[in-house]
Amino acid sequence: MKTVTLNNGMEMPVVGLGVFRLSPEEAEASVKFALENGYRSIDTANVYFNEKAVGRAIKASEVAREDIFLTSKIWPSDFKRNRVRPAVEATLARLGVDYLDCLVLHQAAGKYLEAYEVCEELVKEGKIRSIALSNFYGKHYDKVLAHCKIKPVFNTLECNPLCQQHKMKEILDKDGIFLESWYPLGGKGNTSIAGLELFQNLAKKYGKTPQQIILRWHIDRGYIIIPGSKSPKHLQQNLDLFDFSLTEEEMKQIEAIDQNKQRLAVVGWIRPFLPLFRANYNKQQ
Repeated sequence: MKTVTLNNGMEMPVVGLGVFRLSPEEAEASVKFALENGYRSIDTANVYFNEKAVGRAIKASEVAREDIFLTSKIWPSDFKRNRVRPAVEATLARLGVDYLDCLVLHQAAGKYLEAYEVCEELVKEGKIRSIALSNFYGKHYDKVLAHCKIKPVFNTLECNPLCQQHKMKEILDKDGIFLESWYPLGGKGNTSIAGLELFQNLAKKYGKTPQQIILRWHIDRGYIIIPGSKSPKHLQQNLDLFDFSLTEEEMKQIEAIDQNKQRLAVVGWIRPFLPLFRANYNKQQ
């Protein structure tokens, strides 16, 4: 598995499994299959309500804990000094592990600077080994960078060939922070990108699926990807990306279709749901 070196010296696989929108049963089966077939990076979150299932799959696998890059996230309802530590402890308990390789602040909302300070304390204590951001742009991102003592290792953003995040990529590159793509294929059930003639033709050229071409584009751009799937076939395909590379001309052709358009607004809808999310943390299966 190809890895990248994060700004704290840790190695992280460029391809991982994301379990967003997977039921506990689906997440457990997918994580177990993934670990048995070469994946070494797993991404979950406390609001995915499947951390316990992920933990069961890790325990059932024959992969040593130290060989897995395990990421989880905390929600803005826990972005207060007295809530971050209990939230992380609860996540560790649900996963059945002693530490996280990375803890992500899930949205740029609430008292995220206060939460980040506590995360830095947890890094020093060994409860988490790195900190990352998700959906941080503009002034929110700038505030974290100006305030932090331990730099985030990546920022997870909606990114795909129709939303290529060139501006944020430049900013993150300058700061030595990776961009991790969520919705790398455009989102669950969205076949519009893979159906474009450009990706259909490239798939025929390389003997791959259009989805594999898109995922390879992310890797050639220097992104980390965490595509999710409950299909063993798709899980294997999502890892079979390292026997080819796109040419410079092909990368330019893909760059030309960028619409710089996000499908999902990530902040405005959050606040009314914070109490609901927090109330359900401990109802996981």
